[in-house]
Amino acid sequence: MNINIEPIHFTADQKLLDYIDAKVNKLGQFFDKIIDVDVKLRLENSGQIKDKIVDLKINVPGETLFISESNKTFEAATDASVAVMKRQIIKYKEGLRAY
Repeated sequence: MNINIEPIHFTADQKLLDYIDAKVNKLGQFFDKIIDVDVKLRLENSGQIKDKIVDLKINVPGETLFISESNKTFEAATDASVAVMKRQIIKYKEGLRAY
């Protein structure tokens, strides 16, 4: 599984990149045929509050799974997006078994 983490319009520190890499790597436990993962980190400035947005795109055979989560920190947004993606992967696997 190839993981590509891309911060958009800012520089992410290595600690954050390692955290995201570790969390996304755990998705491999649920489905071993994940081709690659694209993680985009964005900042959204809406008034006084700057939200952190994590876009997670996973390529699996025959389909692309996508989730976008926002939160006050990148760590919380990553946790939420990985949890939702885990459910999407499990649902995708169940659909494969049905055929």
